[in-house]
Amino acid sequence: MPRRIDANELKAIESAVGKQAAGLTAQQVHEALAAPPPRRTLQYRLKYLVDHRRLRREGSGRWARYLPPVQAADDSLDDTAPPQNEIRAVGGPPESAAARGIRRYAALPLEQRRPAGYHTGFLESYSPNETYCLSPAERAGLRDIGRLGGTSGSESGYPADLTAKLLVDLSWNSSRLEGNRYSLLEAGLLITRGEAAPGRDLGETQMILNHKAAIEFLVAGPGLTGIDRSTLFGLHALLTANLLGNSGAAGRLRKTTARVAGSTFRPPASCGQIEEYFDRVLATARAIEDPFEQSFFLLTQLPYWQPFDHANRRVARLAANIPLIRSNLSPLTFEKVSRDVYDQAMLGVYELRRRQLLAAVFVHGYRHSASHYAAVRHMLGEPDPFRLKHGRVLREMIREVVGAGMSRKKAAAHIRDRVEQQVDAAERTQLRDLSERELLSLHPGNCALYGIEPDELADWLEVW
Repeated sequence: MPRRIDANELKAIESAVGKQAAGLTAQQVHEALAAPPPRRTLQYRLKYLVDHRRLRREGSGRWARYLPPVQAADDSLDDTAPPQNEIRAVGGPPESAAARGIRRYAALPLEQRRPAGYHTGFLESYSPNETYCLSPAERAGLRDIGRLGGTSGSESGYPADLTAKLLVDLSWNSSRLEGNRYSLLEAGLLITRGEAAPGRDLGETQMILNHKAAIEFLVAGPGLTGIDRSTLFGLHALLTANLLGNSGAAGRLRKTTARVAGSTFRPPASCGQIEEYFDRVLATARAIEDPFEQSFFLLTQLPYWQPFDHANRRVARLAANIPLIRSNLSPLTFEKVSRDVYDQAMLGVYELRRRQLLAAVFVHGYRHSASHYAAVRHMLGEPDPFRLKHGRVLREMIREVVGAGMSRKKAAAHIRDRVEQQVDAAERTQLRDLSERELLSLHPGNCALYGIEPDELADWLEVW
């Protein structure tokens, strides 16, 4: 007959773990106990407490950490809980029981939520192409509705009309999720005509314009951007332009302590840790093969580690589009995503390391975004495969012509020379004609598609 476990031993273990918001490894538990049992016995005690839901275990092997149970929500918060029937919250995505538990926790006043330190196992327990945050059915379903046609991984990016719409939709929705008061119409006028909305402060206007610049950076040439330091630093610099008290913090990793507003979460403070986990997040993301899983991983992990002084969530939302753009899939514009539900989902990530609500937000938002862009594609027709194939060269030539202030005669000669150098003979005439048509159709409302500023365009038109 097995020996009865001493209740005091279990309480001592629970007490030791409960004093550390970030949890303890088995070795740390052993060191924290006044009268620790043999290590094998301690492992049995820890397993007993986890099995009876008196502790939580995160990670595996010697680096597994033991944490107190979440008091604010029910057992459905456990990632291993069996799937439940979905319900739809008012104005929000379909939610599992686990997602509802996160919402209940996030609704608690700040002072009632347990302090939460960062947890290395949140990243270390993820194994690319073995661990999945999105189910096979979700990934397959999103791929079915997200296909744009053309070549996956094309360097040419989206058609011009689709890009123009993306600039407005993603700029507005991402800014809205940060509390920006611009309406969609006002954001459209600001982006296409440069008209700031009356009654909005300069910070709100700057936020919209920064999003526009950052999205242009992403779509100007998917072959030139990736899940790497250069791209992420570029996104941060563009998104925070003229918004940081310390302009030197733009486009570089955080060197100060950080706090997440409205949260008990405390991210890493050490510069070495920030740099290490930023690089590990990017390396792990690059190893993920499925573009939707890759997108969701970036949306989740980048804000968790808070690598930048400011705008971490904004960087994550735009970075989440990199895999989609590179795979020629509909973008994620966060259409129909409630700010309140998004904030609750992020609290679930920060304080509980639970992804279920954010996953529901991601799937819900992408379905709306993709259906919206499917309607746009139907209206615009199928993308021109020739333009998709040669989009990068086309954009480069147009930028060169305008940037150098070429006259019509010089532009024609420049285009002819570039086409002969870079394109097969059978396609040269078609690309030359397309380039000349694009030059003739340039105006202040579409010049951003080629990375051209309105003032630069105006100077060029004087000699054209």
